[in-house]
Amino acid sequence: MKTERFTAPLPHEGFVRLPQVLHVLGIGKTTFWDGIKTGRFPAPIKLGPRTAVWLVDDIRGLIARISESGPG
Repeated sequence: MKTERFTAPLPHEGFVRLPQVLHVLGIGKTTFWDGIKTGRFPAPIKLGPRTAVWLVDDIRGLIARISESGPG
């Protein structure tokens, strides 16, 4: 399995893949997928049967909501 590392911030626009989303949020896959199921996190956009992406604007909005609500 290939491990991707991201040091750059989110791009200004476009899509991001799961490894970058997890990196900027600082959470694991299980937590993120559970958050999608409960509606806390944005659902992916499927580009193909094995390709999921998220809009950068959706991830930025999620970060803003988390920052406003505080920990927990």
